[in-house]
Amino acid sequence: MSVRPRGKSIQIDFYYRNVRCLETLKLSPTKANIRYAENKLSIIKHEIATNSFEYRAHFPNSKTHSSMIFGNSLAGNMTVEMALQNYFNANKKGWKKSTEETNLQAIEGHLIQAFKDVRLIDINVGMIRQWMSSLSCSPKRINNILIPLRGMLKDAHADGLIEQNPMDRIRNYKTRSREPQPFSLEEQKKILNVLHDQTRNLIQFAFYTGLRTGELIALRWSDIDFDNNLVRVRRSISRKEESTTKTAAGERDVVLFEAALEALNGQKLFTYKLSNRIFHNPITKKEWASCDAIWRHWQAAFKKLDIQYREPYQTRHTYASSLLSAGEHPSWISRQMGHTDPSVLFKKYARWMPEMYPHAGDKIRAVWLQNGN
Repeated sequence: MSVRPRGKSIQIDFYYRNVRCLETLKLSPTKANIRYAENKLSIIKHEIATNSFEYRAHFPNSKTHSSMIFGNSLAGNMTVEMALQNYFNANKKGWKKSTEETNLQAIEGHLIQAFKDVRLIDINVGMIRQWMSSLSCSPKRINNILIPLRGMLKDAHADGLIEQNPMDRIRNYKTRSREPQPFSLEEQKKILNVLHDQTRNLIQFAFYTGLRTGELIALRWSDIDFDNNLVRVRRSISRKEESTTKTAAGERDVVLFEAALEALNGQKLFTYKLSNRIFHNPITKKEWASCDAIWRHWQAAFKKLDIQYREPYQTRHTYASSLLSAGEHPSWISRQMGHTDPSVLFKKYARWMPEMYPHAGDKIRAVWLQNGN
């Protein structure tokens, strides 16, 4: 709470019902007028503390009094549910469709159920932690549910609706990334042998390009540069919606090795003259609508196999680990994968790094031995 000169007037800064209020007195900032404003602020503080403050009595022409109304409720009585709905409506246009759906599920499926009637100014650290401990979801899922709550409370604090942000004291749960489980060459052959035509072409292409599943089904024939043996990855499909790639680094040119070109040439027979999209669902004879349908084909194939089941995304891990084991440069592999940072590669695939440099340490050993160390 403070009083300060503002141009040719004086501004009073205070909090009421956890809302920051800035009121301007149309008085010249003379010493006498500043003392008057300070006395007024002291009276306001006392009235707020004794629950006798009437906004209009002090500032009858203020626009702040009316702006303190959100929907049909005063800011001090705004519930967490209302704040979450306001946050969602204000931000959804800037989100991808998949992000919008995920946040909506978190808000409607968890957050509103937990804090529906809690006033925004009353939500606290203990309340949030107790709710988190009651959830039976995985740590990763809980962290995702917290995303819209974090965003809403951050905005509420920035807007002066709450004096402190309880989420500043709540950290995400630690999660353990699942270890990649790439397929061996023998396993890859077995998988491809039980697949046919378009599905085989899709999976073979996945094994030898490392594309994400959403990137695979979004590919168009116009993305293929047959002259330079490159595929230009520019988009992805998630929850039936096409959008840009996951990250800016995701927009990349991936080298087409012989096996990937073989898969494309086999696929030409099915879609090259019929559609711009390369890969189609062989059952519907239409473009893949989502990644879910691929999972069904994949699971059906594994019922015919005697190898450990892993999800289709392991084709991407297989590609990365194969390149590393063959000794390709990590920075180049990282660009092929569309990683934002090469450190992602080292973190995920460190287990395959030693195979790249079987003679690692030999050079420095020779130097030290030469110098008698």
